[in-house]
Amino acid sequence: MKKLLYLILLLNLNFSISQELIIGKETVDPGIVFIFEGAVKDHIMPIGMHLKENETNIHIEARVNWDIKNTPNGSPKGGFVAYLHITSKITNKKTGLSTFIDLTPHINLIDNYHYARNISLPGKKDELYTVEFNVIPPTNIELSLHKDWLDKYGNQLMSNQYFLYENVNFEVIANATRK
Repeated sequence: MKKLLYLILLLNLNFSISQELIIGKETVDPGIVFIFEGAVKDHIMPIGMHLKENETNIHIEARVNWDIKNTPNGSPKGGFVAYLHITSKITNKKTGLSTFIDLTPHINLIDNYHYARNISLPGKKDELYTVEFNVIPPTNIELSLHKDWLDKYGNQLMSNQYFLYENVNFEVIANATRK
């Protein structure tokens, strides 16, 4: 009986830690996969740059990695795509109120490198939201390109991207905890 209770507790703990809401999944040239998620809010360091966990509802994320099947030569299969500028706007469908945030690079033991930010929803947890993501490639100051990349893919890592998702319900994620 003790072992069964321990197993149930362990399974429940793992579920609450890894629980995430997939908002959308996109693949763009030259083989970059975006997975946009609403995750359980978390304690993020340094404290002065991020909202405290108890002041937020969710952790909005963009996992951005090379596509395992279509990875450009020389890139690690499934590896993190760095130096992107990603913003998100979350708009309450009922009130029209919105929250606009920059997603910054994060690292944890579940997703490894990703872009994210703790946020407070612009409304109630059980309301529906429109979620927008803008992705801008790195500038020439942040990322230099070799001739072989220029010859095959052009003069930037990727083109600007815009993704829109309607009627997103964050209620389950907003009510979940990592503890």
